Amino acid sequence: MNIIQNNNKITIHDVKDFDVKHIFECGQCFRWNREDDGSYTGVVKNKVINVLQEGTTVEFRNIDDFEIIKNYFDLDTDYGVVKNILNTDEIMQEATKFGSGIRILNQDEWETMISFMISANNRIPMIKRVIENLSACFGEFICNFRGKDYYSFPTAERLSAAPVEKILECKAGFRSPRIKEAARRFLSEKEVIYNIRNMTYDEGLAYLKTYSGIGDKVANCILLFSMRHFATFPVDVWIRRVMQTLYLSKDTKDEDIKKFAEEKFGKFSGLAQQYLFYYAREKEIGK
Repeated sequence: MNIIQNNNKITIHDVKDFDVKHIFECGQCFRWNREDDGSYTGVVKNKVINVLQEGTTVEFRNIDDFEIIKNYFDLDTDYGVVKNILNTDEIMQEATKFGSGIRILNQDEWETMISFMISANNRIPMIKRVIENLSACFGEFICNFRGKDYYSFPTAERLSAAPVEKILECKAGFRSPRIKEAARRFLSEKEVIYNIRNMTYDEGLAYLKTYSGIGDKVANCILLFSMRHFATFPVDVWIRRVMQTLYLSKDTKDEDIKKFAEEKFGKFSGLAQQYLFYYAREKEIGK
């Protein structure tokens, strides 16, 4: 990679295994939105960042801290190696080719936990709306970028002190009391949450499931998308249909799908899930 930094912008030339559409539309994040020019704008560490890609050149605008970019976009991981390991059959070869630019973002544990609690039994547009509502109501104003106001993700302190009625006004629905309770617990268990990446997968899963509103699927998403537990294979309705269409019989249960995938894909099961999810959704496989 050739990295150039100037004028509050970071430009990286010759980027491999990186595609903004694949990264931001594979289901792992909810605060990135596509602009009319094909770029994406989102919030990372209370900074509003705009990302524009042309071929193998990627511009990160409104940011001058390369360490944030390197860490958040997992630039130290060679995804070419990952794909070579996963390409054990024609299905995965096609899926990794189709979503060749997917990278697992290093998202904040607290934000990811609440975001995926909101995602349960919810559609992506509504998930995004609830998160933006919560941020505007309980977060801190960051800046106005391209005519839109941006806010930080609300802290646990703000959400724990918020009346449930105010959280309800953000359209969080039945999740509202769970969000408040999770925030209250987080204040006293923050160190545990931020240490889950150093626990075993089973330890992390068991702990997260002690939170109301976090079941197997949500816990596995949190582990994968913010805690570097790549060996997990989250199964939701969509992934169930995909796996039953591409690999298994129609009556295969979720726990058996998960077991099959984790045995087949090993330490990169979570990345396999992302390639398969994006490939099948875009191709409308399993609908």
